[in-house]
Amino acid sequence: MEKKQTLLFVRHGQTSWNIEHRLPGRLPGIPLTDQGRQQVARLAEALRVLPVSAVISSPLERARDTAEILAQSWGLEIWLEPDLMDTDVGHWAGERYDELLKKDPAWKAFVQDPTVAPASDVETFPQVQQRAVAAVERWRQRPEAGAWPLFVAHADVIKLLLAHYSGLPPVRAPLLGIDNASVSIVELERELPPRLVAVGWTPRPGWLRAPVAASPGAGTQSGEKGTIEGEA
Repeated sequence: MEKKQTLLFVRHGQTSWNIEHRLPGRLPGIPLTDQGRQQVARLAEALRVLPVSAVISSPLERARDTAEILAQSWGLEIWLEPDLMDTDVGHWAGERYDELLKKDPAWKAFVQDPTVAPASDVETFPQVQQRAVAAVERWRQRPEAGAWPLFVAHADVIKLLLAHYSGLPPVRAPLLGIDNASVSIVELERELPPRLVAVGWTPRPGWLRAPVAASPGAGTQSGEKGTIEGEA
């Protein structure tokens, strides 16, 4: 393993399910939208200056599509890692999370405390964190990972990885904002504590906007909430 490693964690680009506020979980057949592909292309251009040494991706289509666009910048092959897959939300997969908040007390309780499983088919945050951290640590030991491995995953997975490396409890991971096609960076050097370099950075950050007067009856436009909030 390299003496110093810089880990890049990239969330996949936008999907139609993000726009529709649906929980994809591990359902297949959810590709990037055209806008999502553009988002990833912009990020790839921004990251091109870095000496990325490997691209490791969740096998879910939205992550794999993202990894393929990114890998072109360095001419790298893509390694698939099942333990980077999104949170298994079980029977909630395909549901609209805003509707669940209105009608499902179990979902509301899970949003408040994702460390407690409301049903046997739903992963808790500690379970997701355990498998994702184990996967990253396995890859860190592999010589093909190199000093600048890039991992493509999902919002909650990335939040929980960052929580692990920064010492944040899993229950507090939803505090972190991870937008579509954003990169978060952690530097690891032997005998030194991890260093969080970036959290949810994008070439065109959308979180800082001048306030505007809302038109009567206008709702909030958002597809950028976390899996527990609908982002995956």
